[in-house]
Amino acid sequence: MWSATLSFPSFVASSSSLPNYRNRRFPKIKASLFNYPLASKIMVRNLPFSTSEDFLKREFSAFGEIAEVKLIKDESMNRSKGYAFIQFTSQDDAFLAIETMDRRMYNGRMIYIDIAKPGKRDFQGLPRTSGPPKKSDVPEEEASNDEVADCWY
Repeated sequence: MWSATLSFPSFVASSSSLPNYRNRRFPKIKASLFNYPLASKIMVRNLPFSTSEDFLKREFSAFGEIAEVKLIKDESMNRSKGYAFIQFTSQDDAFLAIETMDRRMYNGRMIYIDIAKPGKRDFQGLPRTSGPPKKSDVPEEEASNDEVADCWY
């Protein structure tokens, strides 16, 4: 009779397992916004409404240096909408936070973490338009000629 044993690595964070993750290599994305790597901003979804920016900063600072925490709030009720953006200074720290904290239970809710997609305001400024095409400066006598240009494909 044949038997096989499979083992999978555990992604539960502990003080002894964090240094092992720091030595891993992650793909580098060279594009950058505001002097930080593009993939260093994460989005945390399904947060409890009682979450604060200070709490998020304390929880996620274990994975690396945080540049900014932006908790999205409902203006009329002045409470969290349930998601936040966290900007790390390093792309590796952001990937470490994603691997460790994604799909983890927090105050009875499972939180989801992913790389944030750049929004319209991240590129600052309005889109440029070129307007209608310019008229070509072809003399009228050439344009009135009945000859058809040869086109070879």
